[in-house]
Amino acid sequence: MTQPDITVYGAYWCPDCRRSKQFLGEHQIPYRWVDIEQDKAGEAYVLAKNDGKRIIPTIEFDDDSILVEPSNAALAAKLGLKMVAERSHYDLIVVGGGPAGLTAALYAAREGIDTLVIERAALGGQAAATERLDNMPGFATGVEGAHFADQLRQQAARFGVEMLQAQDVLGMRSHDNYHCVGTADGSEYSAHALLLTTGSRYRRLGAPGENDFIGAGIHFCATCDGPFYKGLPVAVVGGGNSAAEESLFLANMAQHVTLLVRGDQLKASQVIQEQVLRRPEITVRFGAEVERFDGAGGKLKAVTIRDNHTGSTEVINPAGVFVFIGLTPNTGFLKPGQLRLDPWGFVVTGHDLVHDGERPRGFENREPGILETSLPGVFAAGDVRAGSTKQVASATGEGATAALLIREFLKAS
Repeated sequence: MTQPDITVYGAYWCPDCRRSKQFLGEHQIPYRWVDIEQDKAGEAYVLAKNDGKRIIPTIEFDDDSILVEPSNAALAAKLGLKMVAERSHYDLIVVGGGPAGLTAALYAAREGIDTLVIERAALGGQAAATERLDNMPGFATGVEGAHFADQLRQQAARFGVEMLQAQDVLGMRSHDNYHCVGTADGSEYSAHALLLTTGSRYRRLGAPGENDFIGAGIHFCATCDGPFYKGLPVAVVGGGNSAAEESLFLANMAQHVTLLVRGDQLKASQVIQEQVLRRPEITVRFGAEVERFDGAGGKLKAVTIRDNHTGSTEVINPAGVFVFIGLTPNTGFLKPGQLRLDPWGFVVTGHDLVHDGERPRGFENREPGILETSLPGVFAAGDVRAGSTKQVASATGEGATAALLIREFLKAS
């Protein structure tokens, strides 16, 4: 791990500190964390830089400049993240810069399609925050997620794809032959075709106390926050591939990992199950459900769990808890009824739109493309799409397929 060039001075109870750390984590930017409640030299530094005022977060950069209580926009500007596009109209706009979006963008650009990618966080999506991809074809010994994401980004850039980072899409509208997206800075961009590759996000438990300690003991990214728990006990909640894989990652640095599985068995692939069960640093507790989180001084101190077999409760004291219990699609920017979604909020595409006999408007005389949504000219690929497998390999495949479908759509438009 490289030595971070950014130091964040703050405290666990500080919500703005958590926001700044979250922003840096989303963009895969390494930083050093100094808790001024525990580090007197750090506290003195903050007082000296702020004329005796205890203002946090105070963030120091490698050029010795500082930002005090910066907004996300100020951080993005300081870090040189591109937030405004060169033009207002493109052939194709891709909303989401994960594996599906970047693959689609580079395929489209190679076909001469003028393409803009808009990404709210780090280019590469969740893949960029994954320690290692072991099942990606073409990488015999696996590949680090951050390296894979960076290679995708560079490849897209080589073909002329324009990419925006740190920019939220707040809405979508369509008129005539144009599809428009509005961003958080008030800009609007239009295109003849739109591809949604916004992915999904980790679900939360909803247990009492969870919101109080997010970023202060409760986390959803082991790669981002695991190093803070080197030599300390941690707990992981979940029983699927993500929970099992992140447990293995955390076992390399934590003192011990307790994997809390609500059901009676792991749902991860057989190979990963075997790896988890033979690691002495990991204890798997089946039938264990989190009831509540408690803490003091803004820090997580205790987790109450219930045994689903006996009904009894127990308090455990991990230094940190990592939650991996499933995904929720990132479709909140859509207006109700704007696109057809499945009961879980994922975007419905292709034949699933017409198999019940009710054809969406615009498809009276043709079949929707296999990745086309209920709005002609708007496509979806990757984790946000209903029926997708939520795997990096299939996301890249869907991205390539979407680009070829969009090429044919644009030819006919």
